[in-house]
Amino acid sequence: MNPTVSIITPSYNAGRFIGKAIQSVLAQTFADWEMIIVDDCSTDDSLKIIRSFDDPRIKSASLDGNSGAGIARNTALQIASGRYIAFLDADDFWKPEKLEKQLKFMQSQKIPFTFSYYDCVDESENSLNRIVKAPKILTYRQLFFCNFVGNLTGIYDSAEFGKIQINSVRKRQDWILWLTIVKRIKKAPVLPEVLASYRIRKDSISASKKSLLRHNYRIYRDFHQLSPLASLACMIGFLFTQLIIKPRYIRRK
Repeated sequence: MNPTVSIITPSYNAGRFIGKAIQSVLAQTFADWEMIIVDDCSTDDSLKIIRSFDDPRIKSASLDGNSGAGIARNTALQIASGRYIAFLDADDFWKPEKLEKQLKFMQSQKIPFTFSYYDCVDESENSLNRIVKAPKILTYRQLFFCNFVGNLTGIYDSAEFGKIQINSVRKRQDWILWLTIVKRIKKAPVLPEVLASYRIRKDSISASKKSLLRHNYRIYRDFHQLSPLASLACMIGFLFTQLIIKPRYIRRK
């Protein structure tokens, strides 16, 4: 029988962190899942650590060359057989009741997509005393100007959407995915609980503000196919939301 949930995890040189991510999935109170980890041609001991876990629900594959998280996630999607598609990056981890609570929420509300709050930790898993929340009901317009969905918390129902292929751009593929989903369903409720931990790494490209702005501009320009002038105007809206609106949803513990 197919599992209820397929967990999609790309991994690249995540040897220091991937074990914690896997352990957090093994600790789930909801046990009917498969975790598909696709290694993106790591040069460290990531694959060795992944394959050290002796559980048939954990499946692994490896790419021949470094191709980016989007390609790794699509490779995992090809293998996935669960109805619900969840995402967990190799350096993040879940709270034990994450899947159980989200599935109950989706089923009770009869909704095909949801996400939750999450907290932030440093590379050594020390709390940064920061909780990232989101609007109670997320609209497409809100999401257009800011990615309020933490990738480590999103789950969608493939019975409603099918398997949605991840865009092959190097960065911000998750934002494109959530935009695709919310554009179709118009709005999405957040589950207002902290169900995952996001690890902030010093060497992360996403931590670079210049990189963030560049990649976001490309989303408006290439994915939304806006003109350069319209893309710049959207970037003003993005910066306003990022600097003025989103901080209202970030709370100290």
